[in-house]
Amino acid sequence: MLAPSDQLDGISGAALQMQRELQWFKEVESIVPPIYKDAKNLDRKKPSEVFSQQHANLVKEGEKWMKEIATSSSFVAALIVTIMFAAAFTIPGGNNDKGAPIFLDDPLFMVFIISDSISLFSATTSVLMFLGILTSQYAENKFLTRLPTKLILGLSALFISIAAMMIAFCAALAILLNKSSTKVVMIPIILLACVPVTLFALLQFPLLVNIFISTYGPGIFDRNIQRWY
Repeated sequence: MLAPSDQLDGISGAALQMQRELQWFKEVESIVPPIYKDAKNLDRKKPSEVFSQQHANLVKEGEKWMKEIATSSSFVAALIVTIMFAAAFTIPGGNNDKGAPIFLDDPLFMVFIISDSISLFSATTSVLMFLGILTSQYAENKFLTRLPTKLILGLSALFISIAAMMIAFCAALAILLNKSSTKVVMIPIILLACVPVTLFALLQFPLLVNIFISTYGPGIFDRNIQRWY
């Protein structure tokens, strides 16, 4: 049982193709008479057994696809965790004689602390999600919602951590370059800081949206289907 080719067009990745195949199988299973669900063919195999046999290679390809994305993304997220953890203890401007931050009363300092914390926690969440993907059992039913949901959460948290990291970077520079003679330098720096966030959005958002719609969007059949019994 294979989904129509027009349903598979535009689906990127073997894991999402496997998810679409499972969705088709579940939809068809829900509209056929119950007696056919456990019926056996000439080879004495049930529909679910035939489905598993025909999609064994796609499950392996989906596992490989998911692990490749999780491995590369977790490396980036772990790097952000390391950077932001170090930045939290390397306060812009340093501390005074009492150990308090010199720019503690500066509103930009609070922006730095909040964005640094958000970036650190989001990156940590992303790492945990991707580790969950790498250590998951790749049974075929896991491709329906569990694995795609982990990928959605991991990529979303990674995007938030990158955006927050750039905000923390701009806030730190704004604190250090607070003089009127150096404020003009902030404009090109802020524009450059938007580049990695924009690139990540352009490269990963289409995949993220595709996974979200495929997992939580409308069903395969977008119209009411009359049951066969």
